[in-house]
Amino acid sequence: MKSLRLLLCALPLALTGCSTLSAVNWSAANPWNWFGSSAAVTEQGVGGITGTTALNEQAISDALGGDYRLRSGMKAHGGGVVHYFEALRGDTLALVVNGENGTVSRIDVLDSDIESADGVKVGTVFSDVYDKAFDNCQAATADENNVVECKAKDSSHISYQFTGAWQGPQGLMPPDDTLKNWTLSKIIWRR
Repeated sequence: MKSLRLLLCALPLALTGCSTLSAVNWSAANPWNWFGSSAAVTEQGVGGITGTTALNEQAISDALGGDYRLRSGMKAHGGGVVHYFEALRGDTLALVVNGENGTVSRIDVLDSDIESADGVKVGTVFSDVYDKAFDNCQAATADENNVVECKAKDSSHISYQFTGAWQGPQGLMPPDDTLKNWTLSKIIWRR
């Protein structure tokens, strides 16, 4: 009778073939992944992605533990072509991984579940991180309006981009009273 029960349990799996097994996220079955250990932004990189990670789908997927769906692309930047991968959690863009010379050079973090070592994450208010912009921040590049980029404290690889409302001239820094309510829209790691 026990063998009949076992056969009835195994029969649907056998009838559906290998395609069922290939759709299983095997990395989620590892006991060390059961408790939601999400990636973190450190001086070395994001999650398992570092400056030495190869810029290919398999290496990036492995470094992220298979928790994200990847799609690749190319864009023109600074007179050259930049290869990148977008990591999606469900249908939401979580990371953009850029590279040069075959390895990762920049990671943009858009996922609010990924924190820096200081506990800063997307959605954090400027005043929770900085008292003032002076010596910490600068207006972002000309193609982005109302964006201020600030170096993370005690970091040479991590910066934070804050966005908010301001009606001042493009390219100028908003005053601290305006910045204090801006929110973090992106964490950037650069090699």
